[in-house]
Amino acid sequence: MIPAQSILQELHRQSPELVDELFEFGVLKRYTAGSIVVTESAFIRSVPLVLSGLLRVIRTEEDGKEILLYYLQPGESCVMSVLGSFQKGPSQIQAEVEEDAEILFIPNDKVTSFLTRYPAWLNYVLGLYHKRFDELLAMVNLMAFGSVDDRLLELLRKKQSLHPGESIRVTHEQLADELGTARVVVSRLLKQMESQGLVRLGRYRIDLLV
Repeated sequence: MIPAQSILQELHRQSPELVDELFEFGVLKRYTAGSIVVTESAFIRSVPLVLSGLLRVIRTEEDGKEILLYYLQPGESCVMSVLGSFQKGPSQIQAEVEEDAEILFIPNDKVTSFLTRYPAWLNYVLGLYHKRFDELLAMVNLMAFGSVDDRLLELLRKKQSLHPGESIRVTHEQLADELGTARVVVSRLLKQMESQGLVRLGRYRIDLLV
């Protein structure tokens, strides 16, 4: 993961006043793994800036299935929350803490004010939009044209990129939830991948070999 400190340092280099105001007006909160930070249909009153930990942003289907949209790493904010703050409408996503997190919540009026006053903040937000658009476009392409095993392999690669060199700590049930499919399907595909030499399976652990 990219440490939040390096991103904040870059923002401070470009605009020290911006970082000062982020911490002056922001509200710092700490969450344990499993906590819900943003719920669907809740009105957005502030925008989260992740200082440490890891969040996953999901969308829930009508049948209760979840689809993983993207992860929030240290130094990142949720572009869907930024959009919600502009529209003053309800959230379209749910953000859950995957690893204990420290989050700075920026009030909506300050988010808008910073965009007009600080080019560094505007560039930061536009950079997040560009990154999320690319991720969501790749996900749409996989869902439209890829098989479930393609999507599973891509999800494992994404998780591996969050902790390079480490085993992926995840259950088959969690993978199934994030892919919007059944656990038995994920278990079967992982067994196939193991036989093909793509992964090595352990208890609540997967080693990606490709």
